[in-house]
Amino acid sequence: QVQLVESGGGLVQAGASLRLSCAASGRIFSRTPMGWFRQAPGKEREFVASIRWSGGSTNYADSVKGRFTISRDNAKNTVYLQMNSLKPEDTAVYYCAARSDLTSYSASYFRPREYDYWGQGTQVTVSS
Repeated sequence: QVQLVESGGGLVQAGASLRLSCAASGRIFSRTPMGWFRQAPGKEREFVASIRWSGGSTNYADSVKGRFTISRDNAKNTVYLQMNSLKPEDTAVYYCAARSDLTSYSASYFRPREYDYWGQGTQVTVSS
């Protein structure tokens, strides 16, 4: 079983930066693709970023490209989301997610149903 725990959310002003962390338990972490999603009130959960198990390949939603960076430290079982130049429209609960397969060399997983494990989420609020 894999458990994911997000941290690092908070209330910031537009233009500020935050770094989210997702600590994973379970030995499959270092072998599986990971992703970040977000969900704003009244909206569906949407893809933010994903990263291959080795960290060498990443994908981003167009809305965050150039502002957000996903990375991972497999030695620490942690995936990060560095968020710069935050905007009010980035306000949401942010979730990290993991797949269960250990054979993928891809980072191209964009839909929530493609992930098997989820954290509880961390709130990010950006004021204007």
